[in-house]
Amino acid sequence: MADLGWLDSGTAYFASRMEACDLDRATRLPGWTGRHVVAHVAANALALGRLVHWARTGEERPMYSSPQARDVEIEELAGRLSAAELAGLAKETAEELRADLGRLSGTQWEATVRTAQGRVVPATEIVWMRTREVWIHGVDLGGSFADFPGELVDALVGDVVGLWSARGQGPAMVLRATDGEAVWHVSAPAADSVGAAGPSQADVVPEVRGTAVPEVRGTAAELAAWVTGRGPAPEPGAPAIGRWL
Repeated sequence: MADLGWLDSGTAYFASRMEACDLDRATRLPGWTGRHVVAHVAANALALGRLVHWARTGEERPMYSSPQARDVEIEELAGRLSAAELAGLAKETAEELRADLGRLSGTQWEATVRTAQGRVVPATEIVWMRTREVWIHGVDLGGSFADFPGELVDALVGDVVGLWSARGQGPAMVLRATDGEAVWHVSAPAADSVGAAGPSQADVVPEVRGTAVPEVRGTAAELAAWVTGRGPAPEPGAPAIGRWL
């Protein structure tokens, strides 16, 4: 069974940011107001609920019928519902997803499902996917990565590094946390060396001395903000990076 602790605390964090935020204001996400963020998080709970159904019953249910359908759903909800209705929907769908996760059995947790990006993962990954959503979108509603548990910040940076490496995205560099001992090595492997990516601390590896790659230093929270597109590079001269998800 997956550890649901970070998910539960992240759900509470997102709810607190949602209550404190003016949802009609623009966010740091291009073209999105707080309404769009909340609509997305509510729609994400429904989409992940479809994966939970898949894991529990074996009946395939993709998260979204298409990327376009996902975008249309977010725009429709953000435009049709009031701020109070959106907040209510986000809380209701979060509770439904948490209840569905709690009903999965031991063997069902190991059933494989497919993410919206096409990765085939065990159902335990659904918990991490949702954890990532609620914490990071809490930042989009005015929060900060400095609010997060330290181990969660490290896991988020490791997750991004793992996804970059799986896609062969690069650029090659070293990320070094100045407020801890974590070091992440970003590489650009061959396209045929794609593997499963996740929040494992296996992505946090010892420093390899003598490598001719740039090193970017910052607090773990600053690095997390940068690699997820929520903040600037922690120091001048950092390499340009692409999208995360």
